Amino acid sequence: MQDQDNTTDLATRGFFRDKNRAFWLLQTGGWTAYFGLRALSGLANRMEPSFLLPTAIITATGFSLTLLMAAAYRRIITMPPLRVLILSLIILCGASALFSVLEVWAHRAFYQPGWTPHGIEYLGAILLEFSVLGAWTGFYYGINYYLQLAEQTARMVAVARQANTAQLEMLRYQLNPHFLFNTLNSISTLVLLRQTERANAMLSRLASFLRYSLVGEREGLATIAQEAEALKLYLDIERTRFEDRLRTRFDIEPRVMEARLPSLLLQPIVENAIKYAVTPSEDGADIVVDARQMGDRLVITIADTGPGMNGSSGNAAAAGIGEAVAPGTNVGIANIRERLVQAYGADHRFELANNEPQGLIVLIDIPYQTTNMGNDRTTAGEIDRSGDILGAPTAVAMPATANQDF
Repeated sequence: MQDQDNTTDLATRGFFRDKNRAFWLLQTGGWTAYFGLRALSGLANRMEPSFLLPTAIITATGFSLTLLMAAAYRRIITMPPLRVLILSLIILCGASALFSVLEVWAHRAFYQPGWTPHGIEYLGAILLEFSVLGAWTGFYYGINYYLQLAEQTARMVAVARQANTAQLEMLRYQLNPHFLFNTLNSISTLVLLRQTERANAMLSRLASFLRYSLVGEREGLATIAQEAEALKLYLDIERTRFEDRLRTRFDIEPRVMEARLPSLLLQPIVENAIKYAVTPSEDGADIVVDARQMGDRLVITIADTGPGMNGSSGNAAAAGIGEAVAPGTNVGIANIRERLVQAYGADHRFELANNEPQGLIVLIDIPYQTTNMGNDRTTAGEIDRSGDILGAPTAVAMPATANQDF
């Protein structure tokens, strides 16, 4: 963790803290050094001082060409690596040819007016300029990819720290007096009614749910299977209170069971649905959790048949998703948004809307990501025992992404 922090500090607190300033300093310094080396080389070869003018023109040409190349590279750097390589070579070859033609012209126009260049002179100039622009291109991509790596490292560190904080907040959330009072009161009632099997089952679910909150994935990501299992434990506890008024359905594609998302992310949304959709209604409400793969995206929706965003109660639900949590915790809409930003940057969607024909629907759209999880404590098989989620998971590789430019 310390090494990751050091890498991040170099990129964000040092020379590259202001990336625009760093670019111009390197660009100006590099081409100034190029002019100095060409000038010293000419003087060492006893060339006339007049050669400094075409050298200055050549340097200005290279400076301008690399600005255009930077603009082009900025557009293609987010593409797949092979396409970046091919397009960069095309740009590099074209720029080198143009650079060499302008260099030969400047040399003939301002240093040797009577000189007639032949093919070999053009070839030599092309090879020289290709080497110079190729080195510039290598530095450009090298610095950009370094900064992207540093940003990704910083994001991973932030996700890990956020997960640790969220787990503690989640534990406090589940231990809030309202939740524990209702749960323990239901268990006590079952014991008094001599329904010991139901009481024992409810107590076991409570223990399992709190255990998941305490010892969940430390790296901050959990599988859909784990999150669904946690939701089922929670809903089974609440179903003891609401009975037939709480109706739930999980529509989860089997192939996304191993897809990963920030752990402990969906619970506050379901809690919100119970508070605003199930509790106020004599008939209760339906809650549907849907997860599926759409291209390279994982799309999750949680919908209910409550009042939605119409009316005062609906407005409260929309404005404060997760506000059923205990005061002082950050679990809720702000926390969900923050964790999504920490994990995915701008590459996510988190939206609330009215459901049709009624209710509220919450949408989460994130990159599809899977990882080998040989030591996970919760599996698809464990969730299958409920009958709500069917099938086995299928691993899908996450495409590499990098979009931070320099």
